[in-house]
Amino acid sequence: MISLKKYLDAATTGAEAQDEPDETGILPAAIAAYRSALNEMGGCGLDVCPALGEELKQGLSKSSEMLSGKLSPERVASSETEVRRKLQDWGRKAARHYQDRTEEVKGLLIVMARTAESVGERDQRCRGQINEVTARLRRIASLDDLTEIRASIEKSAAELKTSIDRMAADGKAAIEHLRAEVSVYQTKLEEAEAMSSHDALTGVRSRVFAECQIARRIAEDTPHSIAILDIDGFKQVNDVHGHLVGDELLKQFAGELKSASRSTDVIARWGGDEFLVLLDCARDSASAQTDRLRQWVCGNYKLHGTNGLTTLKVNASIGLAEYFKGETMKSVIERADAAMYADKAASRRANGVVAQR
Repeated sequence: MISLKKYLDAATTGAEAQDEPDETGILPAAIAAYRSALNEMGGCGLDVCPALGEELKQGLSKSSEMLSGKLSPERVASSETEVRRKLQDWGRKAARHYQDRTEEVKGLLIVMARTAESVGERDQRCRGQINEVTARLRRIASLDDLTEIRASIEKSAAELKTSIDRMAADGKAAIEHLRAEVSVYQTKLEEAEAMSSHDALTGVRSRVFAECQIARRIAEDTPHSIAILDIDGFKQVNDVHGHLVGDELLKQFAGELKSASRSTDVIARWGGDEFLVLLDCARDSASAQTDRLRQWVCGNYKLHGTNGLTTLKVNASIGLAEYFKGETMKSVIERADAAMYADKAASRRANGVVAQR
């Protein structure tokens, strides 16, 4: 999309300079291909998540329509921004949707397992009761003057006990099989949960998981604070040293952040080079913890890139916001984000003063 915008800029400039339209036909073909890709993505979204796919499909279709007719660099850039926003929103909604479905299936399997256990316990109780009846029948059958009745009762009791034992054995085997099946499904569900709740690159929690945790605390009106950390100059790291070094920095930074955090803190990658820390405490305690995090995660990092070992000095900007009763998730995160940008601006000013000396 960025290439299309650059090409459109160049084509527009060239047309104005020569007062002639672009006759190569490359731009219309590229726009047509991009519109086709948008429509195809909408269809794929519908296949992946039917419950939410229609919303994405219609949204991308509207973005495709924006690129029909006469184009300008501004219109293409606007379309790019809109498409990116729609895809990100849909991705988060789809992840939350499947996480909810996972919780439902897990709950159902747990109920099945508990039901199976109760059935097994009932079978065992029934077996004990019938064994008692069998014992009483045998005592009655021991009377000498009831020889024929005794033989008949003994035979019936033996057959009854055999049937009950077989039923108990079959029931136990069925329960063990069901338990084994439940165990397999539980393992698969835990693996799916781990994938959806962790960031693939850094290994810390995902944004979706963090949002669910924040929403739960807000619903329960539990005191908490949110800190947002942003690595200073990360774009320059990618530009100068390459994305492999950038990825390695993100992984090491996340590891240091996790090491310096408490077991009750939720550490998540919020997006790009931004991380979120959810702290179950008020601002004073949270501020002391974020000061500790700053001292721990900022410093020299040794990174392996295509040119060998590179040592980079890394700083991070941190913004902190305490949750107020009745506040929305969006509001508290916006305050933390604003505080982070204020911290970044203050750091730049401080560095500027140092540089002038």
